Amino acid sequence: MKKQTILIFAFIALSLIVRSQSVKWSADDIKALTPEWTGDRTPDGRPKVSDALLERLKKISMEEVWAFLEEKGYENQFENFAGVSESGWQIIHPDQVMTGRVVTAQFMPLRKDYDAYIQTIGKKENLTSPVTNFAPINALTEGDVYVADSYVKMKDGTLIGDNLGNAIYKKGKRGIIFNGSVRDVEGLSDIEGFNGWIRGSHPSFIKQMMVSTVNAPIRIGSVTVLPGDVVLAKTTGVVFIPPHLVAECVISGEYVALSDEFSHFCIRTKKFEYDNEHFVNVKPEDYDKAFVEWINAYPNLPMDKKELFDFMAKKKAEDAAKKAAVPAKK
Repeated sequence: MKKQTILIFAFIALSLIVRSQSVKWSADDIKALTPEWTGDRTPDGRPKVSDALLERLKKISMEEVWAFLEEKGYENQFENFAGVSESGWQIIHPDQVMTGRVVTAQFMPLRKDYDAYIQTIGKKENLTSPVTNFAPINALTEGDVYVADSYVKMKDGTLIGDNLGNAIYKKGKRGIIFNGSVRDVEGLSDIEGFNGWIRGSHPSFIKQMMVSTVNAPIRIGSVTVLPGDVVLAKTTGVVFIPPHLVAECVISGEYVALSDEFSHFCIRTKKFEYDNEHFVNVKPEDYDKAFVEWINAYPNLPMDKKELFDFMAKKKAEDAAKKAAVPAKK
């Protein structure tokens, strides 16, 4: 028994040593990090949320995503850096929404001995030689957004200019989210389809910085971001959605939007009496029946009708279970 215990501890210690030697997290590590995802994955192990869902997500409001994630217990997923002590996002094309699957990178102030270690490990992992700010770009595939924490360094902290911006768009067909700076914003803004959420810009080149990890967990403001998360980026800020919740988040947001639209229709046409922010003198089952009829006549639904009705049935059952769990008032 004692010998077996020693072997177990030795195995755990060896596992920790192996993991500590990674610059780019392995596919196995990323799979272990995201066990609730059961769908397809990219070759590097990240969850691969479908392009169709990424497109549908663009139309979901930030408020609907926030409310959904909060209900699921994810209360630290949104960041806009709004506050008196720090500037918010600067957006290259504020009128364009961006969604995508996340590739992460952590930058740190250059330390000579640690960088030597990174270069040695990076060479074993077949990263760029030497390991530079191009290493995370090599991890991109189509549909990916490059998300990096560079600790808001402005001067000499510019992670990319327009040359690397073109390389990023060629591989990912999306753009960037940097807790840091870029250079040549004019050139970046000329890349058709490319977008970026950044903390600022500076004409200097990157200097005295190093990449410490690629596709490992990072922090963007108040959010812990995992590789394979799905990001929704709008003028109001960015939200990172755990991949296993994206499908439900999208259909939930679409349902709320349709419900609101039906309510507006009922008010506008006086289909049901409306008073003090409620419909009155109408039975819930009659209201629900009218909603279904309205849905059946709705042109170009954003989702498959069966998907919507299945979601509605599930929601109705969950709401009934919550109501039944509340103790009756005496």
